[in-house]
Amino acid sequence: MKIELVDPGTVIGRNTLQAMQAGAIYGFAGQVDGIVTRMRAELQADAVTIATGGLAGLIFDHAPSLDRLDPMLTLRGLQIIHRRNHP
Repeated sequence: MKIELVDPGTVIGRNTLQAMQAGAIYGFAGQVDGIVTRMRAELQADAVTIATGGLAGLIFDHAPSLDRLDPMLTLRGLQIIHRRNHP
């Protein structure tokens, strides 16, 4: 079954589709929080985190460890690199 990646509005789905959407959105947000927490502990610093990429907005509001949202950050970085190498 294909599912649309959208926030179902609740962690507990009322049907199979909502449950799968909740698992995808909230599950991934939980993974991000877990990784960020461990990285900050390893760094012994409260590092700033930026969610980037086209789907970052789907989890940003559900992952408290994320500080900023910039879906175009990676593409802007690639554009800078291209301009430096092809003046």
